[in-house]
Formats: sequence, C-alpha cells, structure tokens
Amino acid sequence: MNQYPPGQVVVIQQPGFTSNALTEWNTSMMSCCDDVGICLCGLFCTVCLGCQVAGAMGECCCCGTSVAMRTLIRTKYNIQGSICNDYCATMFCLQCSLCQLKREIKHQM
Repeated sequence: MNQYPPGQVVVIQQPGFTSNALTEWNTSMMSCCDDVGICLCGLFCTVCLGCQVAGAMGECCCCGTSVAMRTLIRTKYNIQGSICNDYCATMFCLQCSLCQLKREIKHQM
C-alpha cells in the first residue's frame, strides 16, 4: 500500500550530492625540494610557471599568479583554507605559492 498521496514525489536520496571532506595541501608552500624542477621554474621564471598553472586549469595565462587562481585550485580539489589565506600566500610569497599550486596540480593528475 502506497503511504503517499497520488502525484506526490518523495526524494529518498539527493541526486548528485557527494560528501567531500576538505583536505590539506599535498605539500606545504616551503616544500621546494619535493620537486626541484618546479622550484627552479618558479624562482627564475615566475611568469612561465604562472602560465603553466593557469593553462592546467583551463584559464587565461594572465590569471596564473592571482589570488583567484589559488582559490580556484583550492576549491576544485576540496582543500581547506580561505580567501584571506590565499591572499596572504600570494602577496607575501608568490613564487612559493605558485610552486605549491603546480605541485598540487601535478599530484592531482
């Protein structure tokens, strides 16, 4: 016997909902020795590394070194943090931040 009135739709499971817990970055900003090639690229050609990061995320090369790019990557990979933290990382240590982003993208692929 149907316990619901005719024509009433009852959702038992929310479609498309997944519970993704926030995670940590796979490497810290100061883990330059984890990938020396990325570190050297970030140190000597910051713009090139920014373009690589932006390209990997399907964005314009001009966006690679922005706070928005760091926030996009953090959001895409469910990494905990805040826009304030993203701003501080980008403003106070751009090269280290970019290297961390590139290592994260490399790890996620």
